[in-house]
Amino acid sequence: MAPPLSHDRLMTILRNEGVKLAEYPGWRDRERDDETGKPFGPVHLVLNHHTVARDSLRIVAETGYAGLPGPLAHIHLAKSGLATMCSGGRANHAGLMAVNAYVSFRDEQSTHPAPSKASGTVDGNDCSYGIEAENLGDGVDVWPRAQYDALVRINAAICREYKWKGDSCAGHKETSIEGKVDPRGPVEGYGSRGRFDFTLGQFREDVDERLAHAASWSPGAVTPPKPPTVEERLAALEKRVTALETAG
Repeated sequence: MAPPLSHDRLMTILRNEGVKLAEYPGWRDRERDDETGKPFGPVHLVLNHHTVARDSLRIVAETGYAGLPGPLAHIHLAKSGLATMCSGGRANHAGLMAVNAYVSFRDEQSTHPAPSKASGTVDGNDCSYGIEAENLGDGVDVWPRAQYDALVRINAAICREYKWKGDSCAGHKETSIEGKVDPRGPVEGYGSRGRFDFTLGQFREDVDERLAHAASWSPGAVTPPKPPTVEERLAALEKRVTALETAG
């Protein structure tokens, strides 16, 4: 059994993992448990989404959409890498999950089959933490380095607490019976890696790499070359003058 974490414990593990946090007003009491009569938990996976909208924090945390009331996730992740707590309970983010896909993440299988409605369905809002990352989802909108790094950290923090592996981290397109495509798009970079396309296989590898280190660890960043000192510049100039004089 994996009961949902207390509000304070969830924030603690995220901070320990180096996630920058904010709190949306009233998030601790905003949930869909009472309205649906369905309690949140036990939890078995983390489900990652993109928002398909700009300026989406209030939509995710509070208002939702027509026919889909908020909160729409437990955490909203801005492009800056700032994670805002949006809900302390059940959130309308996952919809129905195909059973075959759900089981593969629940059991941390090494491969995850395409979701099949024929396998049956489970209510994903019952059993998964939802992260809504701000991105248009058009395959063009870029995931900034800070945002992708924060998404890895959020997933790793939850996995570390429950002693899960990266195979407990899913994308909505891997569980949905509705043909969802999130998350996708180009990523600016991660650690010392340059630009690449968001793939969930690579994402889970990045989560597992993080889990192999302490929560305080950071992936290797691209280090710019040090500018030459005044002495080095003078030496290079003298060398160039000498070469010119010799050539003359």
